[in-house]
Amino acid sequence: MNRKVWVAGVGMIPFSKPGASEAYTVMGARAVREALRDAGLQYDAVQQAYAGYVYGDSTAGQAVVYGVGLSGIPVFNVNNNCATGSSALFLARQAVESGAVECALAVGFEQMVPGALKSVYEDRPLPLQDFISAMTEMQGYDTAKPRAAQFFGGAGRDYMKEHGIGADIFARIAVKARQHAARNPYAVFRQAVTLDEVLAAPMIFDPLTRLQCCPPTCGAAAAILCSDEFARRHGLAPIVSIAAQAMTTDTPPTFGAGDMRKVVGFDMTRTAADRVYEAAGISPDDVDVVELHDCFTANELITYEGLRLTPEGTAEKFILEGDNTYGGKVVTNPSGGLLSKGHPLGATGLAQCTELVWQLRGQADLRQVEGARLALQHNLGLGGACVVTLYQAA
Repeated sequence: MNRKVWVAGVGMIPFSKPGASEAYTVMGARAVREALRDAGLQYDAVQQAYAGYVYGDSTAGQAVVYGVGLSGIPVFNVNNNCATGSSALFLARQAVESGAVECALAVGFEQMVPGALKSVYEDRPLPLQDFISAMTEMQGYDTAKPRAAQFFGGAGRDYMKEHGIGADIFARIAVKARQHAARNPYAVFRQAVTLDEVLAAPMIFDPLTRLQCCPPTCGAAAAILCSDEFARRHGLAPIVSIAAQAMTTDTPPTFGAGDMRKVVGFDMTRTAADRVYEAAGISPDDVDVVELHDCFTANELITYEGLRLTPEGTAEKFILEGDNTYGGKVVTNPSGGLLSKGHPLGATGLAQCTELVWQLRGQADLRQVEGARLALQHNLGLGGACVVTLYQAA
């Protein structure tokens, strides 16, 4: 890190089910205005904007920020599957840290449709074809079932096979997610569920039942980043800085190790996390609160170990002893996570950022993690990209 980068302001809107949201242009502009209001800045203070979305036409980012102002600044559109929001954040941080700009905006938004994720273009090579081929060789591929559930369900199966855990361990993560989301007015699913209800829900891809899969969601979130000099010049007193950040993509073992956990990004997660810990000079034990990419319960479980929150092979104990929630070792997904808060693809990374900034400011209301000083964010996209960010309270 060359220069200190502050998160001057964050904003998000309550997430909603497909068909129940405003247009993406309205949602995105609302989130930007919230972030500007939170920072105490006008839009003309922003020098660059990075807009993240997955399902939308080109220059949708401009359509969003034009709803806030027409200042003529560069607007970059970012698409990195489910890691899109944090990829926009990464670029905004990089621009401020390098000195290219003093103040940058990252905004993510998504207006989704019901049903499982699927490709839009069928007349050209699929970006995920190598991943599909690897999965097919390891466990087969059923075109009648949701593709993402087969990827992450397969990763869960490989973990079960190696460590001998039961399917109920994954289901407990869904129960925890709903308990946390019940305290979050921005979450889509806030009703508590029991372990029996999770296990009895329709099976999507063994061991994942419907209540263990994140829903398609609409929403938006944004963050304003600035330099230390900018903050002083504008009379700002931000509390939260980005202490370290790393982004990774896939390496040969993703496709050659014969392990579905690697196909869905375990190595990307481990490498990015290790780089962040080293850059910040901390250990995983120093982290107080985490927002991680729980698109499926299986991914939350393997990510505990990928982020080194617990040693490999100990995720079952970590869950059963409540070390992943309030009163335990580290609170994971206090927002309810993707499973319960929702997963508007382009917005997710910036929604995680917003939650963690609120946590470090002590503004998370009923879901506040007491005394939180260090917060870790993990955002993953197949295809692939992984961004891990460490936030620190002043």
